[in-house]
Amino acid sequence: MGVIHDMGGKYHHGDLRAELVRASLDLIAEQGLRGFSVAEVARRAKVSPGAPYRHFPDRESLLAEVACTVACQLTDRVRVAAGTHADPVEALAAAAGAYTAYLIERRAGMHVVFAVGLEGPEHAELHDQTRQLTDEFLMLCLTVSAGPPEALELLEQLFTQAHGYGTFYLDGIFTKQGYSTELVVRKSTEAARIVIEAHRNLAGDAAE
Repeated sequence: MGVIHDMGGKYHHGDLRAELVRASLDLIAEQGLRGFSVAEVARRAKVSPGAPYRHFPDRESLLAEVACTVACQLTDRVRVAAGTHADPVEALAAAAGAYTAYLIERRAGMHVVFAVGLEGPEHAELHDQTRQLTDEFLMLCLTVSAGPPEALELLEQLFTQAHGYGTFYLDGIFTKQGYSTELVVRKSTEAARIVIEAHRNLAGDAAE
């Protein structure tokens, strides 16, 4: 396998691909999705502006690889968080809190996973990883819901709420109030718990 020498950088082909994804994640963490550009990623990876295109034919292909990594990392985070609780309500609330924590840490979440331009069949790996992420939540939602439609509604509510808490923090709304990251995650978890309990109560009423 050949070696790429560019602007002082030295990577095997596979290493460069991984480095481009790492640099992309760091760039998004610092500047958000709006700040993402192939040129800036190349600069951070210390390669020429054209080097990324040896692995990714266009901006969307690189972004899809990054989004797939985000979905994979999120899946791991929520799985670990949920796995620390036997009670499904607590497990699901912890998963929602884990999403908020990741969003604050990496400034990446569903808005990256579902970024414009990544809908096509050429990004099948991303779509598969996204399903794994949503399935982690959905299976837990089903245990506290009256049926699949209610579980899907709960899934949407939890993602929206958890993302909202993280976004309020990143946009400076919560920081103006002196909220720490830990406090925002606790608030997100507690808000999720309230919504989940309401769904479980509705499911119990429907079963009677």
